Amino acid sequence: MLKHRGFPSRLPGTDFQFTIRRANPRGITPITRRERFADRRPPDRRADAGFMQALWDHFGDEPFERGNLDAGRLSWLFGREVVAVDDPFDPESYDALLRIDVNVARVNFPEVFGDD
Repeated sequence: MLKHRGFPSRLPGTDFQFTIRRANPRGITPITRRERFADRRPPDRRADAGFMQALWDHFGDEPFERGNLDAGRLSWLFGREVVAVDDPFDPESYDALLRIDVNVARVNFPEVFGDD
């Protein structure tokens, strides 16, 4: 499992996790698309925006390996702002390649992209 050095482990000042420390010996947590409903709590929305900011700062529009990125946090963005590069995509692989769909991410997280 690739560890993304320099990637923040969590949203500062919160318990919202962005990375995992070690591979799960009982099996890899799959990445699945989670629906974000309009009534989500503001802290959850801030965590999504913080994670998107960290992804953008660390990877930009280049493909990246899932590695030690938290599957739960990725799942909130997967299928919209974060998409699979591999076809077929293995949601249970630490080696799976992902990328930011910049056009979708700019619309859903304008605070992250500013005036780029």
